Amino acid sequence: MEDINISDYYYELPENRIAQYPVSERDNSRLLLFDGQNISSDVFRNIDRYIPKDSLLVFNNTRVIRARLHFQKPSGANIEVFCLEPLSPAVYESSFSSKSPVEWKCIIGNLKKWKTGVLILRFIVNNEEYDLMAEKVSSDGEAWRIRFGWNNDDLSFGEVIQASGHTPLPPYINREDSNEDSERYQTIYSVVKGSVAAPTAGLHFTEYVLDRLMEKGIRKTDITLHVGAGTFQPVRARQISDHDMHCEHFFVTINTIYDLIENQGRIIAVGTTSVRTLESLFWLGVKIKTKSKSGLTWNTINQWEPYNYDNDHNIPVKDSMASLADYMVKNKLTVLDASTSIMIIPGYKFRMINGLITNFHQPRSTLLLLISAWIGNSWLDIYKYALDNGFRFLSYGDSSLLFNSFNKPRA
Repeated sequence: MEDINISDYYYELPENRIAQYPVSERDNSRLLLFDGQNISSDVFRNIDRYIPKDSLLVFNNTRVIRARLHFQKPSGANIEVFCLEPLSPAVYESSFSSKSPVEWKCIIGNLKKWKTGVLILRFIVNNEEYDLMAEKVSSDGEAWRIRFGWNNDDLSFGEVIQASGHTPLPPYINREDSNEDSERYQTIYSVVKGSVAAPTAGLHFTEYVLDRLMEKGIRKTDITLHVGAGTFQPVRARQISDHDMHCEHFFVTINTIYDLIENQGRIIAVGTTSVRTLESLFWLGVKIKTKSKSGLTWNTINQWEPYNYDNDHNIPVKDSMASLADYMVKNKLTVLDASTSIMIIPGYKFRMINGLITNFHQPRSTLLLLISAWIGNSWLDIYKYALDNGFRFLSYGDSSLLFNSFNKPRA
């Protein structure tokens, strides 16, 4: 780990290759295929041809919220309040359904112009005008605790930000959000509100594609990981061991745990967020089975925790997952509520996945490190192929289906 230099994970990405808009039809994006040795391409709507029968696809069903709130002070100064996660109430669902003031962890844009006072944002619901108020409570590192209130007791906070907020497009999309983004920066299967960035590998799926997969006997199951702004955080440290990985909350039902147990060896993750969740589930099971808490609560995975185990890493996946399922049953948990800062880097041994659907990621990013961990130095050839053959990159870009030589799905 100490020898991994982030500069080794750089490639030249011209700005004109970063997709600024989605393609006209979701499943008309291009699809790069890597079978562990060979690279080829097709269009995404044909992806069912390349996924083995009886595979289990794992989707992240999180839904992006309108997390960017644009306030203007009487002086004319523009202040952006970017909502990251709820603090009071701390449960996402409770915060969104609340009809009284809530507090969120936020990042403030143009902070120097907002020293004191309450910001007011006017918004419209059903042709009536209301005010959203924002007040600083306290600082939290580079973020702030912000209290939000509004002058309509019939509206929930979820309804308020839906009416007043903006789609949180990534920083490399150099334009304002549009009405189209409110639909296209969501997967068609998004359900659980909470993300401030889309799980972009899923943006290519349509009902047509899902029907084709089902007709082939390919099954699906859902996890929920709320994607945080940290997913775009650049690696500024020279050595990856000095990088602090962001933490993200995830939720998994007991039925999904059973699906994963029954389909071991045939699991294909849709997106890096699904990978992070699945691999974290394995380590949660290890912690339960070995009664190891590593100084932390049992339902939290630290970024380097998987690398600190000695003999525990030899625990079979079926034993780890069975321990996790048993724990949930004994504690009458129908949904696992956990968080992870897991950092998957070259040298990591994957336990849970046998294939990966993902977009093309930024140079020097933790997501590119995860891709390299999965397919080794083949990432260089794959990204060169994508650049040489006109693929579009990043969130609104094209897709890839990646297998490796060691984790191929069982027949």
